[in-house]
Amino acid sequence: MGRITVRRPVVRVVVGAEPARRIDTLAAEEPLEIRVAGAPLAVTMRTPGHDVELAAGFLVSEGVIAAAEEFRSAIHCGGPGTGGAINEYNVLDVALAPGVTPPSPEVTRNFYTTSSCGMCGKASIDAVRTVSRFDVRADPVSVDPERIVALPDRLRAGQAVFEKTGGLHAAALFDAGSGELLVLREDVGRHNAVDKVMGWALLHGRLPLRGTVLQVSGRASFELVQKAVMAGIPVLSAVSAPSSLAVELADEAGLTLLGFVRGDHMNVYSRADRVRTG
Repeated sequence: MGRITVRRPVVRVVVGAEPARRIDTLAAEEPLEIRVAGAPLAVTMRTPGHDVELAAGFLVSEGVIAAAEEFRSAIHCGGPGTGGAINEYNVLDVALAPGVTPPSPEVTRNFYTTSSCGMCGKASIDAVRTVSRFDVRADPVSVDPERIVALPDRLRAGQAVFEKTGGLHAAALFDAGSGELLVLREDVGRHNAVDKVMGWALLHGRLPLRGTVLQVSGRASFELVQKAVMAGIPVLSAVSAPSSLAVELADEAGLTLLGFVRGDHMNVYSRADRVRTG
């Protein structure tokens, strides 16, 4: 099984001091090929671990599945052709439930996405916007600003691998009412961390994720807003800025998008009526 961290020698340079050799801990980054019924669907660069959740969340993001009963099983297998190749746990073959329509070749990825961009492999601009089965706009959730501004620190406190490497993004799902942490996942790719959260929710039969807040490290991109909408998440909170297209999609879908959630403040870019003030 691929490792979450890797140890490598480095030379530590401090101005005015002698260089020193040391061992550094790095976040692992390895390719994962996702197949459906043996047919290649995508390759993504990810941090090994929670691969089944990652694949399940990816299929939710793509609009292929939206319920636990539509996901039958997944198994790690060998490399290309699987003709006796050593199983390095970097190929995952997913079986969908009978009657579930497999991904259409016209809208599948061009088989490669990087750890920094989950949309890079889209075959066309028309395939970027995916229609969700869930109505985020109708979710009656409301959030307490004091509870929201505490989420980034709670996210950071739960990043065990980041503590060792400083090289991972994270996504965590919270109950909007109680503030309970439901699940937290780390990955070199922010979109992968979100897919792992979504996959966890699918496999536990929790979609749509009504009444929840998705807290992410870094910025809020279009793809993260789209993933939240596909999972039925009504509130997305980010410690950094959103993009213009992220705000446009959030407004269009009726998702509450929060950015620059730091210290005692935040910016509300859409559906401000859900944020309790006064």
